[in-house]
Amino acid sequence: MNTNERSNKTLFITNAAFIAAIYVVLTFVANAFGLASGVIQIRLSEALCALCCFTPAAIPGLTIGCLLANTLTGCCLIDIIFGSVATLIGASLGYLIRRYRFLIPLPTILANAIIVPLVLIYGYGENLPYFYLFATVGAGELISAGALGIIFMMALSRVPIFRTATAENS
Repeated sequence: MNTNERSNKTLFITNAAFIAAIYVVLTFVANAFGLASGVIQIRLSEALCALCCFTPAAIPGLTIGCLLANTLTGCCLIDIIFGSVATLIGASLGYLIRRYRFLIPLPTILANAIIVPLVLIYGYGENLPYFYLFATVGAGELISAGALGIIFMMALSRVPIFRTATAENS
């Protein structure tokens, strides 16, 4: 492995770790207000799905961040596993459609709206209809990943280093 390849790999790992750390911190902030889990949840950290527009390191970063956040906030094992899988699916698909920037949050919204209600039912014994949970989780994701994510993406697009990353990933 030459120096350039090693440098790129180090940068990728560093970016992923930084994204994971920010995800955990933002989840703790939302958790302090009772918004990180439950039937109605607005995880501020889901806005980070917008980072899929800029770097593939967002995929492991968001996934590991979700895994750590769910573990550290005391979620059940089903939530730790399947919540992280939902994030992995959303981030991976978001990266694949990164050319359509305003659609990037959509896979995250859908993956969580489909999977998290099942986690709430089977992991936490929530006794509400699936479609009600789909609607509440989906609404929270529309706010956090959709609205906040797009605002975040637009703000980062104005920063020169992110404009360069967007051009390289297109």
